[in-house]
Amino acid sequence: MTAQTRARRLGWLMMLALCTAVYLLLHLKVHAVKSDVVRAERQIVRLQQENDLLETEFETRANLLQLSAWNQVDFGYTAPGAGQFLDNERQLARFGTARGPGAPPPIRVAQNVTGAAPAFPKLVSPLTGKPVNEALLEPGRAELSARSTGGTTRIALGAVLGSAEQ
Repeated sequence: MTAQTRARRLGWLMMLALCTAVYLLLHLKVHAVKSDVVRAERQIVRLQQENDLLETEFETRANLLQLSAWNQVDFGYTAPGAGQFLDNERQLARFGTARGPGAPPPIRVAQNVTGAAPAFPKLVSPLTGKPVNEALLEPGRAELSARSTGGTTRIALGAVLGSAEQ
């Protein structure tokens, strides 16, 4: 190899090293700018959320001021004072009035002290208005004849209609 070839080869290696160094510096610069952009975007999102929060709070306070103005002008509501509260049930009972004529009786809920349950009312058919036969309600007493033939079940209609008409 001649000195000129060696110099040319060394020149190419130096140029390749220089290009690699420039590429590395450029890559690091791009990465730094990209990080700055991401950081700025996050800050923008945070500021937009804070702005939305402040706008909501401002609108809420404006609505409260408007409601307060309406209350003072139109309604005249005030917060309850200590004198408006009652101490016991007797004071509350003083405010009650006697029931007027034709008023429904009060609803009273009480516990059954004796332990005996009241008799259950008889079921009435909505179609006929007559009480339902007890035999239909108890499955042990109402015996329906069911026969299985060929994968289908047949129920004798006489058993159902006969006990339902009673």
